[in-house]
Amino acid sequence: MRLFSNRLFEELAAKAQASDRRRAHFTVHSGPQDPVQRFFVTALHGTYFRPHRHATKAELAVVLEGELDVLTFDAIGTLQRRTRVGPGAAHFGFETPPGTWHTLVVVSPAASFLEVKQGPYDPTTASEFAPWAPAEDSAAAASFNAALARMGETMNIGEVAAEARV
Repeated sequence: MRLFSNRLFEELAAKAQASDRRRAHFTVHSGPQDPVQRFFVTALHGTYFRPHRHATKAELAVVLEGELDVLTFDAIGTLQRRTRVGPGAAHFGFETPPGTWHTLVVVSPAASFLEVKQGPYDPTTASEFAPWAPAEDSAAAASFNAALARMGETMNIGEVAAEARV
C-alpha cells in the first residue's frame, strides 16, 4: 500500500513556484507502459494549459484543493462550456470524453488534483494541441491565457485571439 501525505501538495506547490510552467506533478504509476496513468498535479494561478484533446482516451480529474475552471470548445474554438470545479464549488471533478478540446484555468492561488488517464502513454499520440491556441513557449501565450481567464459564454476563440492580439 502507498499512502500520500497532504505534505505532497506543499512540495508540488514549491516545485510549481520554481517552474516556468507554474505547475508540477507527481507520478503515481510505475511507468509509461502502465494501463492506467495516475498523477497528482499542482498548478498555480496563471499557468497556461494549452487547449488540447486526447483523440481516443478519456481524462478524469478530481480536484482536491483550490478551484479551477474547465473550458471545453468545439473544433473551431468556440466555447461550449465553462465549469468551476473544486471542493468549494458545485463540482469536485470532471471527466473529459475522448476528442474533446479543453483547457484548465486556475482561479485560486493554486489547485491540486488527481488526474487519471488510460495508458499506455505514447508521447506522439497523447495530446493534440489546438491549432487556434498558441504554444506554451510562445510570446502570445501569456496574453492568450489572460484572455481565456476572462472568456465568457458569449466569446469565441477569434474574439479571444483578437483581444489577446495573437
